[in-house]
Amino acid sequence: MTDTPVIAIEKLTRRFGDTVAVDGLSLQVAQGEILGYLGHNGAGKTTTVRLLNGVLAPNDGHVSVLGLNPLRDGVALRRRTGVLTETPSLDERLTARENLTLYAEMYGVPRAQIQDRIRDLLETFGLAERATERVGGYSRGMRQRLAIARALIHEPELLFLDEPTSGLDPVATRQMHDLIRAFVGQRERTVFLCTHNLTEAQRLCDRVCVLEQGRLVALGSPRELAENLAAPLRLDVEVAQGQLGLARATLEQLPQIETIEPAETEASLTVTVTAREGIPALNAALVQAGVPVYRLLPHEPTLEDVYFRLHQDEAPEGRPQAREVGV
Repeated sequence: MTDTPVIAIEKLTRRFGDTVAVDGLSLQVAQGEILGYLGHNGAGKTTTVRLLNGVLAPNDGHVSVLGLNPLRDGVALRRRTGVLTETPSLDERLTARENLTLYAEMYGVPRAQIQDRIRDLLETFGLAERATERVGGYSRGMRQRLAIARALIHEPELLFLDEPTSGLDPVATRQMHDLIRAFVGQRERTVFLCTHNLTEAQRLCDRVCVLEQGRLVALGSPRELAENLAAPLRLDVEVAQGQLGLARATLEQLPQIETIEPAETEASLTVTVTAREGIPALNAALVQAGVPVYRLLPHEPTLEDVYFRLHQDEAPEGRPQAREVGV
């Protein structure tokens, strides 16, 4: 692994008329990293991918991808990157094998290697038995698997994925996640994953970048973001039967407790604490009051908590404040 970033972005800006699609973005992506690029539709994710591949020119800022200038070296760069769009275009009149052959030739794969690569990809993506069928008869999941196989045909160093599991069932989604991890494990390859699927990002990504109206509002590992930017921690507290009233009265006296609510199960409360560090004091106070504590179960914060918290904490001009965690 090299210390030189695979992607280096500095104050990147792209406007479409009066609309700022990407607004002063600065970001680095390391070799072998899966970076999640999160944001709602229209946040600027697809525009960023086009800028990084030299399809669009920036209005301001600097970009380096694999040591190349995407705008000046776009053709050379695209031979080293793979792109899977949210709605990939496949020639439905051709078979899977013919689609892959066409793209292998377009990307300059050595002719002697084409058939071996196609065979390996078809087997990897579970398409070997239907390789000679026209793609027009494929299911959504099969088309998506073929599309990512096509993006890998020239063995790219960097893979851009735009909503790779959109429309897939849970089984196909899990298979796609396994394939993405396998891709990264080969030769320390890198993935730039655009998604608004927060669960997917939490499962797959080393770091996540949250985008809002073209501006970076948070950056860090899923755990770092969840622990530092999520709402106060919720905790289920189960006590002995008949002790719920005393437990509530005891907890109401503690400064680290924000809210107390009945839980779904009997003899349990759901409390909100200001921080994880407040849990031992909560437990000690109940024990000291003579309340037997049977269970303390934290509701671990997720990227979903982070995402909605960021959108609540907006700046006066209507943009969330930027947060950098563990960077």
